[in-house]
Amino acid sequence: MDTKYVFVTGGVVSGIGKGITTASLGRLLRSRGFRVALVKVDPYINVDAGLMNPFQHGEVFVTDDGAETDLDLGHYERFIDEPLTADSNVTTGSIYDAVISNERDGDYYLGKTVQVIPHITDEIKARIRRAATHNGAEVCITEIGGTVGDIESQPFLEAIRQMRVEEGPGNICCIHVTLVPYLDSVGELKTKPTQHSVQELRRTGIQPQILVARSKYPLPDAVRDKISLFCDVPPEAVIEGVDTDRSLYGIPLNMEAQGIADLVCERLGLAPRKPDISDWAEMVERIESPKYETTMAMVGKYMDLHDAYLSVTEAIKHGGAANDCHVHIKYVDSEDIEQSGAEELLDGVSGILVPGGFGDRGIEGKIAAGQYAREKGVPYLGLCLGLQIAVIEFARNVCGLDRANSTEFDEETPHPVIIYLKEQQYITELGGTMRLGAYPCHIEPGTTAHEVYGTTEISERHRHRYEVSNAYRRRLTEAGLSVCGTSPEGDLVEMIEIPGHPFFVASQFHPEFKSRPNRPHPLFAGFIAACMQRE
Repeated sequence: MDTKYVFVTGGVVSGIGKGITTASLGRLLRSRGFRVALVKVDPYINVDAGLMNPFQHGEVFVTDDGAETDLDLGHYERFIDEPLTADSNVTTGSIYDAVISNERDGDYYLGKTVQVIPHITDEIKARIRRAATHNGAEVCITEIGGTVGDIESQPFLEAIRQMRVEEGPGNICCIHVTLVPYLDSVGELKTKPTQHSVQELRRTGIQPQILVARSKYPLPDAVRDKISLFCDVPPEAVIEGVDTDRSLYGIPLNMEAQGIADLVCERLGLAPRKPDISDWAEMVERIESPKYETTMAMVGKYMDLHDAYLSVTEAIKHGGAANDCHVHIKYVDSEDIEQSGAEELLDGVSGILVPGGFGDRGIEGKIAAGQYAREKGVPYLGLCLGLQIAVIEFARNVCGLDRANSTEFDEETPHPVIIYLKEQQYITELGGTMRLGAYPCHIEPGTTAHEVYGTTEISERHRHRYEVSNAYRRRLTEAGLSVCGTSPEGDLVEMIEIPGHPFFVASQFHPEFKSRPNRPHPLFAGFIAACMQRE
């Protein structure tokens, strides 16, 4: 079967919910047995998300093949439960980079004048089709980032228009996510922003077949009919996206109840199939109606924007669901610990998690949090940087190595227990040059890590430049630190733990990237179980 294509655009405001709409539709089509590929198009000129500020953009999500991507790919993977690749994230920067590289090569365009149309749009279409082919997809769903009307999005919208002609209208479905605001002053939902947004989309030559109307309240029939009339879509194709306090994972169930997947199948000429979403519904029930609860602290330095730790937060929820437990997350700024002390800010929590990060701001606060967890017997989970600060703390306070540190934070430290990876020493460019993507890890039998994983061989995703120095490895282990996970050759420390502690485990990798609501990551499930035992 030829691949069918669904395009998801957004209007009126950014952050309207295009990513969750895309992920939810992917889940619903997968539940019908269709092979699905998801693609995120970002109109920014950055080649990828790797160097973007977490305060502006949220977390960087890393795929198995080492692509540094938009956080929406994390939603995609969690919803469809399939690993994505670099093909699933397309940016303006990567498109122009490829076209300019081809032009400089000399042979590719054979001396032609290189233009936005057709050369940029051709590259966009080729990327989308490549992602579909790579995944063997029956349906490829592509989210167009940004807002309709933005200058940056115009080449991508033009590419969609061209694909409708090339693939045929029966092989293309366009979904537009828009806003229906409620005005308190008049007590009404207003459709004009949606009308204008669809008009703007039409100016590009695109007529949406389905609208997802984000609103504060359910749409009355009169409002739905008005949107239908002015936007030229059937009333049943106006899908409510009502603000809700329920879990994100409940959104596919809401959309299924309104028939969005059946509408897409009908538009694309796909034979109707009965969905199997019972397991998903049971998982949502566990997340939304748990029997138990616990409170843990996440200690980081981007606490003003929780999206900077989105995958970690979601993995904690998954770990909670695995234990039928609601996890209250106390977000603690590590710089506040430097000012007020760990005792004051961490007293009463049942677990401490230190996630990844870069730079020396707030590092001493994180080290203090690790010391507090070790000395007080509080369950601790360290991720990437969280492993490194645990090693620094242990070296200082157990091994007696005064001023032990990472060379990232102190190049003059007398005890560099954390050092640059060997392959990083001569790299000058920062973008895309870290240790990225999935690498194998061997876990020592009889350790806590082995107990939670249930196996000795795993593969996890990385994003770092620094590692534990083997020059200090013997001294650390003789003092009681267990190196419970290493690279297959044994030369890189991948995991550490403290024997005898209720739960003190840290990884150089990022387990949060592989956690799923229906398949919680074992490290998070084990960590939350340990937190519950402390309650």
